[in-house]
Amino acid sequence: MERPGLTPERLTRAGAELADEAGFDAVTISALARRFDVKVPSLYSHLRNSQDLRIRIALFALEELADRVADAVAGRAGRDALAAFADAYREYAREHPGRYAAARLRLDPETAAASAGVRHAQMARAILRGYDLDEPAATHAVRMLGSVFHGYVSLELAGGFEHSAPAAQESWDWIVDSLDSLLRNRSTT
Repeated sequence: MERPGLTPERLTRAGAELADEAGFDAVTISALARRFDVKVPSLYSHLRNSQDLRIRIALFALEELADRVADAVAGRAGRDALAAFADAYREYAREHPGRYAAARLRLDPETAAASAGVRHAQMARAILRGYDLDEPAATHAVRMLGSVFHGYVSLELAGGFEHSAPAAQESWDWIVDSLDSLLRNRSTT
């Protein structure tokens, strides 16, 4: 018997909440069934399996994060845009660690190409236009920003900066300033 009100969208959102609470690795059809107090088979009319659920959460997180980043960088340029971009990722990861992990799920090429992941790359490239980088420097810069921001956020979420001075925020600001300086110095003009 199908439980009223259960939809793939509602289950995806509940899975995203579960990911934030228990970690993305803990998200399964069984865990979701327990959350709704239903039998596991009742969810299979909405979801194919746990991997389908995980992909849906990843796509949801990518979309949610892209919207947040777009709002943060709108109307900004240069270092201000770079900082807003970086801060939006960092804040999202702190507020939604499970969703942030989901956004890193490896997707098949077709799914990835149709996802909001494309918007993330487009926003990074838009910010970098202000630094007037040619190719392949712009591609290198997109990869560098993603690597630096994800690496820092991952270490911070794991508690890597809690036991020493200076404060993590001070290092974060220093990194953004350093990236801005590096990008300005790499400009093709």
